[in-house]
Amino acid sequence: MIKKITCIACPQGCPLTVEIEQGRVSKVGGNKCPKGEEYAKQEIENPQRILTSAILTQGLHLKMAPVRTNKPIPKNKIFAAMSEIKKLRLDRPVRVEEVIIEDFMKLGVDLIATRTVE
Repeated sequence: MIKKITCIACPQGCPLTVEIEQGRVSKVGGNKCPKGEEYAKQEIENPQRILTSAILTQGLHLKMAPVRTNKPIPKNKIFAAMSEIKKLRLDRPVRVEEVIIEDFMKLGVDLIATRTVE
């Protein structure tokens, strides 16, 4: 199987042609730097994303506090993570980059505030 993707590992945005055999990358073409091959392997074999969302607040000046994971999480965990975030309520002031939940969903990432909320 051949899949065409655009590399986002550097500003060049190379159009990659990725050959896939049994769910694994066997060959990458079109990359102008080594980052393209690494990106293609990660994107095909184990896609990950930084999750950005917001948590409802109680008794704070904003109704919702913006949050994100401090590292990418597996793409197939995004919907479960969003369901967990939906259950949360923030009732204390937080500063930007402050950890709200350590080891969120036991994924090895922290859920952090992206804005100061008082």
